[in-house]
Order: sequence, then C-alpha cells, then structure tokens
Amino acid sequence: MSSSKPLTATLIPGDGIGPEIVESTIQIFETLGSPFAWEVQQAGVAGVEALGDPLPKQTLDSIRQNHLALKGPLTTPVGGGFRSSNVRLREEFELYANVRPAKTMIPGRYENIDIVLIRENLGGFYVAHEYLIPVGDNPKAVAVSTGMNTYEGSKRIARFAFEYALKNGRKKITVVHKANILKLLTGVFLDAARDVSKEYEGRVEMDDMIVDACAMQLVLNPWRFDMLLCTNLFGDILSDQIAGLVGGLGMAPGGNIGTNTAIFEAVHGSAPDIAGKGIANPVSILLASAMMLDHVGKQDLATRLRTAIIDTLNVDQIRTGDLKGTASTKQFTDAVCKRLV
Repeated sequence: MSSSKPLTATLIPGDGIGPEIVESTIQIFETLGSPFAWEVQQAGVAGVEALGDPLPKQTLDSIRQNHLALKGPLTTPVGGGFRSSNVRLREEFELYANVRPAKTMIPGRYENIDIVLIRENLGGFYVAHEYLIPVGDNPKAVAVSTGMNTYEGSKRIARFAFEYALKNGRKKITVVHKANILKLLTGVFLDAARDVSKEYEGRVEMDDMIVDACAMQLVLNPWRFDMLLCTNLFGDILSDQIAGLVGGLGMAPGGNIGTNTAIFEAVHGSAPDIAGKGIANPVSILLASAMMLDHVGKQDLATRLRTAIIDTLNVDQIRTGDLKGTASTKQFTDAVCKRLV
C-alpha cells in the first residue's frame, strides 16, 4: 500500500455505463493503494437530472480547485438539446491538447501497434460558429459553419507534441492536414508546426501528410507512424480510427491537457443499451487512469496498473464481451485486483 498522501481529484461518473466502470476504477485504485482522494461530481445527462445543468457550477468549481479530474462517458444529444459537456470542459479550462495513445494489448487484426495522436482541442470547426440561412419557406435551406485556427494556438500544440516526443522517446511526428484544399485553415497549422520543428532538428523528425492519405495509410501500413499531430476535426476522426487498430474504443484512453488543469477520460460513448447489465468493459477508463498517474509523477503505479490489465487479458484470458470474452465488469475488476495484490 502507498504511504504517500493521496492527491485530491475530481471524479465524474458520467452517464450510461459510466457509473459502472467508475465503480470498477475506484475498487482497483483502492487495491493499488488509493493514490487519489476522489471528489465525486456530476455532468452530462446525470448533471441535468441531479442539478438541472449538464455542467453544474459545483463540478466546475471542484475541477478548478483540484486541477485534476477523471471522467466517465457523457451523453451528448444528437442534433439538438444541450451543447457537448466534453467540448465545454475543454474550453472552460483551456485544455488545448488531447492525447490519444493506441497500443496493442490483445491479439487482433494488427499486431504491435504503438501510435500516439496529439489533437489540437480548441480550434478548427469545433468553435461551432454555425448559422442557418433561410431561403423561401425553408428556414434550414443553407447551413454555414466557420472554422478557426490561430498561428499561436497551432504553435502551442506543435510544441506540446514535440516536447511529448522528447519526454517519451518518440522519434517522428507526422502533421496531418488538408492544406491542398483548406489552404488557410489547415495551412496555418502546417506552417506553425514546420516553424516549431526547426527548434527540434536532430532530435525529433517531422513530416506531413494530407488527411485522406493518412487515413488510407493507417489501414495499409499503420507501423509507418509514430506520432500524429492533428487539427481538431481530423484528430477527432483519426483518433477513433487508430483505436480500431487495437480493438476499439473500449481499449482507448484519452487525456485533455491544459496549462494548469488535466482531465482524463474514457473516450467511448455512454452505451445506454448495456447500462446496468454489468457487462461493460472498464479498460478505457483504467488506461486513462494510468495516464493520470503518469501525469502526476506516479509512473510506478501506472506501470503496475497497465501490467495487471495486460496480464488479466492475456495470461488469465479474462475479457468482457466486446473483446470476445464472457466476463462481467465485476469479474474483470476482481481479476485485475488479484493481479495487483
């Protein structure tokens, strides 16, 4: 058991299967020595149901005080309703860097995948400057969306990516863009990355690739990539694609990093169709928890957690249904705890 004082962190169970996989995480972290003291808060649909707000003030205040949070999946209504709480959290705390690692943990179609995608989190088309132009009797005749990337914001995420590469022994960054068509919007992103890369010559290599070619190469030859640096929209799409290389979103963690605050998350949806059935896969949020441990300098615990997950999956052959196993969430959780004891 850890003898150091636990760090206080905000814990957002989320919607759907969120509370189940968060319960799994709490149990495993207790076995790991309770490195965090959790402040449980609500957001998303659970926030609306409990406090009438998808992002309640007390949740924001908790994160603002702790500068650290772990989040389960939050439901975002499609086409209407409230705006994404995930996007609002990134904006509220200027979480400009999204880190999405994809690494093979179980045998599958692709072996030995090890790619880290860095996504700019605040710009591009996700600024949501959208409006409708009515024509005749049709109020929705024309929809317009305006994207925005800044040179300084692009430099900031590029420098984050290069520093991440140095810290984690990565050798090459591929900048993903569409500067042949979106010459200004993604061109400024590419230009900023090229300018930053000059500071790292001889230490980290950089090349660039048009997004559609990158999507194809990720299917044909994903091993050519070490790190990907993407604008907001392209990073959102390609991060899910690289998750597919290693077994799906259930195996994909994510971290949202700002200057003073970091929020780690399960990147999959809330899966309301299986909520309450006790069959959800908690690996995504557990791997996000490992990223969180790395972030606060507890790499030894992060390594123990990842090793326990890998051994549970491959040595013990205990897997949930989405991984072609038969284990319940509880059975998988207990098996990881057994590995940690």
